[in-house]
Amino acid sequence: MDQFMKAAIEEAQCGYEEGGIPIGSVIVHNGKIIGRGHNRRVQKGSAILHGEMDALENAGRLSAKVYKESVLYTTLSPCPMCSGAILLYGIPKVVIGENKTFMGEEEHLKSRGVQVEVLQDETCINLMTKFIEEKPALWNEDIGV
Repeated sequence: MDQFMKAAIEEAQCGYEEGGIPIGSVIVHNGKIIGRGHNRRVQKGSAILHGEMDALENAGRLSAKVYKESVLYTTLSPCPMCSGAILLYGIPKVVIGENKTFMGEEEHLKSRGVQVEVLQDETCINLMTKFIEEKPALWNEDIGV
């Protein structure tokens, strides 16, 4: 498994252990992780701290050039909010752990020139499947249902 997706999965597992939603993300620039995070909506009482948003927040304020040279790894297909942030900052490539439990805005990202790679990683699928079975109401809240 790719070291960066492995790091995103570690973030997702951390979120799960904290009682949150197990979605993790890392941002990679020139082969180095510059931001990492996990969904912390529950932990922080936040409306917007999805895994990708947390990774962006933890990367800190960076120049547009850095984002335009980065790759975002996420364990789950990005929702409309996170996809908007990817487009806003011009991140050219997104590597997705899985989209079986949730299909985000992949087609929208592709239509705007973002390279999208979906791994269908069994660890990602199993983690989300387990979580959705355990806490369906929390999952529905997270995706706005």
